[in-house]
Amino acid sequence: MMNRFKTTLLLTLLTMLLVFMGGALGGKGGMMIAFVMAAVMNFGSYWFSDKIVLRMYNAQEITREIHPSFYGMVERLAGRAGLPMPKVYIIPDASPNAFATGRNPEHAAVAATEGVLRLLTPEELEGVMAHELSHVKNRDILISTIAATIAGAISMIGNMLQWGAMFGGGRRDDEDGGGMGGLVATLAMAILAPIAAMLIQMAVSRSREYLADASGAEICGHPLALAGALRKLHNLSQAIPLHDARPATAHMFIVNPLTGGGMMSLFSTHPPMEDRIARLESLATRTH
Repeated sequence: MMNRFKTTLLLTLLTMLLVFMGGALGGKGGMMIAFVMAAVMNFGSYWFSDKIVLRMYNAQEITREIHPSFYGMVERLAGRAGLPMPKVYIIPDASPNAFATGRNPEHAAVAATEGVLRLLTPEELEGVMAHELSHVKNRDILISTIAATIAGAISMIGNMLQWGAMFGGGRRDDEDGGGMGGLVATLAMAILAPIAAMLIQMAVSRSREYLADASGAEICGHPLALAGALRKLHNLSQAIPLHDARPATAHMFIVNPLTGGGMMSLFSTHPPMEDRIARLESLATRTH
């Protein structure tokens, strides 16, 4: 419940930032132009995301006949979650990881690397796939697309404001006192607002990961198995990097396939692994 509330609050903050930036650019007209442009790009990606990302990682669809144990596991978990059976894919990569995609539960797909199938125990693998099915059930692809659309619109408005400031300072110069002060204020807003939007967008993604952990633990019935899987994946995915991992798709995976610490953690799409594991261990204590 707390993670759902946090997502709602963050999306509200993004929307308020968009309205503020739209007013700075040129009222509702400027805001709507940027929003429509961002929506076309992001929802086009949303509609075809399954085909794009699966092809990107050379994922191969499997059936019950090709891989009966893994297919049967996903089928059992989907039944427990009350979901239609998704398409199931295996990625030919030794790095242990997994993701879910698709625009809704009726058009969903889950994918796991060869590495995750080989390196996890059956219980741990169940936890991982339950986590991915939770993303499908919670419609996280749609939510992340909405966040990306609003953040994209804010970024576009920021670019427009920078150009406007360089070629005349924009219509707010008179209101803000004009001259160099207005120019500096406009440029500062144009630069800082997109950064703030990106931070909020990343926070939305992290809140959905926490929610998928909790929901996945409920579906598989073994919070500690999922915690153990996350611990293994965190260590092994860094030792065995995912081939051709891309920043644009990093948020989809159960553990971040990219590495980075320090300031980069602010822009991470995934929560700190120790926090995820601690929450699952606490959940296991409460349910036993």
